[in-house]
Amino acid sequence: MRSFMGRDILSLKDFERNEFFHVLSVAEYMEPIARKRRNVDMLAEKTMVTAFYQPSTRTRLAHEAAMHRLGGHVTGFSDAKMTRAGDWYQESIKDTVKMLEFYGDVIVMRHFQQGAPHEAAKWASIPIINGGDGWGEHPTQILTDLYTVYREKGRLDGLRWLAVGDMRMRTMHSLAYALTQFDCPVTFVSPPNMSLTDEMKAELKQYSLDYQEVEHVEQAIADADVILVEPVVQPDYTKARDERKEGGVGMTPSNYQITRDLLFNKAKSDAILLHSLPRMDEIPPDVDITKWSRYWQEAFNGVVMRMALLGLVLGAME
Repeated sequence: MRSFMGRDILSLKDFERNEFFHVLSVAEYMEPIARKRRNVDMLAEKTMVTAFYQPSTRTRLAHEAAMHRLGGHVTGFSDAKMTRAGDWYQESIKDTVKMLEFYGDVIVMRHFQQGAPHEAAKWASIPIINGGDGWGEHPTQILTDLYTVYREKGRLDGLRWLAVGDMRMRTMHSLAYALTQFDCPVTFVSPPNMSLTDEMKAELKQYSLDYQEVEHVEQAIADADVILVEPVVQPDYTKARDERKEGGVGMTPSNYQITRDLLFNKAKSDAILLHSLPRMDEIPPDVDITKWSRYWQEAFNGVVMRMALLGLVLGAME
């Protein structure tokens, strides 16, 4: 297995099956630190730089919390418009990361432009972690989801997934790439204008992913062991910001909602429900206290997974 030390975390297409399990095992090692709300000195001599060109709550703060839990330091920006990287100058990715690499030991980047972290990795001498790139990928979120499932179910192989939402989303891309390494059939449910692109379908066929597409969650939820939901009402990921326009936004059609009644009447009793958040109305609040919901555990596991990745790429763990 390749070493993770100094390695970029850009795409789950780069991961081999045994590497997924290795990251999960390191996360298990890290979990007691986070669960006991302790800070250790594992990365006391290291600094993480955040370069967030898009708004973020969970991804940015989970990385920062992870670095603090491991005793490291954090600097960077959460609004590129407040820097020369995103103001009138619109500094290039190359110029920005050539500067940022002098300020820390690892860069976590979120960008509205697909492929921006990959471009950064071409120029940086320190590891780049992709915190989400446009309609590209979101590898750390799906690693978090895999860890959540692994901790809940004790395995990954042999589980049936139901993925509901906009299939153009970066989380859905990373999910599909990850599941190619496991015996995990997946059913995708999305509005017609948000379905898998022909290019993505061709790629998944090349990777031999066992998947199908249906039009309504009711057609597939009864067989699902894991239900992963994302919004179908959402901003444009190709923009730095997408403010809510006057008049608000539309409601989620019932085809793509996971309601309490649907879970009680159709879902397996031991299925688990995931959502990376934020949500609109695709999962109503009354689902939160049901036995299926695991999105708050996901939030905790997001810190644990980022602790694992930082420990690995910075050489504190092997």
